[in-house]
Amino acid sequence: MDAVRWKGSDGKIYSGFQDGVKLLPGKLRLIDQTLLPEKLEYVETDNLEEIYSFIKRLVVRGAPAIGCAAALGLAAVSQKSSAADTKTFMDEVSSSADYLASSRPTAVNLFWALNRCVELLKSSKLKSPDEMKELLIREALEILSEDIEMCRAIGLNGACLIKDDTRILTHCNAGALATADYGTALSPIYVAHEKGLRLKVFADETRPLLQGARLTAWELDRAGVDVTVICDNMAAFVMRKKMVDIVITGADRIAMNGDSANKIGTYGLAVLASYHKIPFYIAAPYSTIDFSITDGSQIPIEERDRDEVIRGFGKLTAPASVNVFNPAFDVTPCELISGIITERGIIIPPFIENIENLYRK
Repeated sequence: MDAVRWKGSDGKIYSGFQDGVKLLPGKLRLIDQTLLPEKLEYVETDNLEEIYSFIKRLVVRGAPAIGCAAALGLAAVSQKSSAADTKTFMDEVSSSADYLASSRPTAVNLFWALNRCVELLKSSKLKSPDEMKELLIREALEILSEDIEMCRAIGLNGACLIKDDTRILTHCNAGALATADYGTALSPIYVAHEKGLRLKVFADETRPLLQGARLTAWELDRAGVDVTVICDNMAAFVMRKKMVDIVITGADRIAMNGDSANKIGTYGLAVLASYHKIPFYIAAPYSTIDFSITDGSQIPIEERDRDEVIRGFGKLTAPASVNVFNPAFDVTPCELISGIITERGIIIPPFIENIENLYRK
């Protein structure tokens, strides 16, 4: 499922590149996730304001996918530059990157990917804007390729937690639609499914925008995985009925001590899982760990528009004049997390020590 890709001016869809191949200018290509599950449509653009809007409006969402989209978007926008010298081109790229970085504040992959592209250009010895343009495409496609490999590695590492007839609860969407490939939280499920294991997945609907019901259920159903949608407030009852063996969710930013920010409602699931003695795992790429912050209190929490709560899908569901509090994320304390599944392995407590150990490897 090509949620995030590069479409070259030759019409080909790229998910990476081969050395020696001349990469052509092109556009960022995305599945418009706001239309799912009713319609599967793609959007293509090289317009800076549109890319900003696509990230802001959740046309593309999920921390890894946002990072890939930002890098590919920056490359697409920069192809149109008429800058005559490298300094002017570099100033334009930096300005575009800063603008895209302001679209959403919580997902660290957004800043990581943009910074990686900008710093690469700054450190390069290239002499012309044209050379720098191609370098941007190559780096963005390298980020995309790495994300695909990362997804597969997370799946292989996390699949060891899944046995035949395992019943898994997940929240929001951390699958193929949230990354460049299998996803993070859903990747172990896909790997286990490919091995022929019998699985049952419960997908929280994920209020207020229903990413679990609209996206996770849609992609798992297409893949032939047994999936059941439940309302968010049913999770405790399902756990109490002993219908869940493990909880796996994604993460948008992880602090050095293991505190993890993810879609609002994840913290509540972790509390419920702890009470019912159910293992609770986070699955995320190692780049989601923010080494600049020591704990979750330092993670900025995005607050979104009130209309997402009171008229998220058109119809008014609360008085138009009522006050609304709409945080997009919450932070799960590290003591509620059994482990963090990354492409480098599963990190277990004590997180701050083991995160550093894995970094040194």
